[in-house]
Amino acid sequence: MPEDRTSTLITISNPRSPISEAFRTLRTNLEFTSLDKPIRSMVVTSASPEEGKSTTLANLAVALAQAGKKVILVDCDLRRPTLHQIFDARNAPGFTDMMRDDALMSQPPLQETAVPNLSLLPSGTMPPNPAELLASRRMSDVIAALQKHAEIVLFDAPPVIAVTDAAVLSSKVDAVLLVVSAGKTKREHAKKAKALLEKVNAHLIGTVLNNVKGEAGLYQYYASGEKAA
Repeated sequence: MPEDRTSTLITISNPRSPISEAFRTLRTNLEFTSLDKPIRSMVVTSASPEEGKSTTLANLAVALAQAGKKVILVDCDLRRPTLHQIFDARNAPGFTDMMRDDALMSQPPLQETAVPNLSLLPSGTMPPNPAELLASRRMSDVIAALQKHAEIVLFDAPPVIAVTDAAVLSSKVDAVLLVVSAGKTKREHAKKAKALLEKVNAHLIGTVLNNVKGEAGLYQYYASGEKAA
């Protein structure tokens, strides 16, 4: 993905930009990888902190919703939740409250966003034991419950190398997308993240290269709009 310094949700603020087009391309690639078996649940994570995973996930969720898919975005980064800030929403009740309250299983505390078809389930009350929470049998029940309300459920998870949360959650979903940052992610960290995901038999379907500088000609093409041949 090209680097974006102007807006976190570029797919909303500037949908005609090459950055937004890159997210639509990612959306299309995901659709082609799941022709035989649609992806109903997916984790987006990174190798290390500050590599743009939450921003990437948020924009991907918007791109999917803009295509007409009913999407639920879940903040499972229970150590540094940020999705509620990105979407200017309250952080509770949320995911952790659903994990402990049976009444919320049938009526998840989803928040509507400004994007049609896109709902947010924030992290909720911060737990003392995130990894144990995600590893529980209850987690699978929550995923199943959320899938009743959407075509795809997307989970934001902490960096793979930093804590075990992402690997634990990745073993419970249909697919995993790994975000790496150009010029920042160390090669050995990316390899280690891949190995940790493979160790739990996670279905790693691809990698998003973040913070790539776009070519001037490409930006000029999108800025000029369509022209008659």
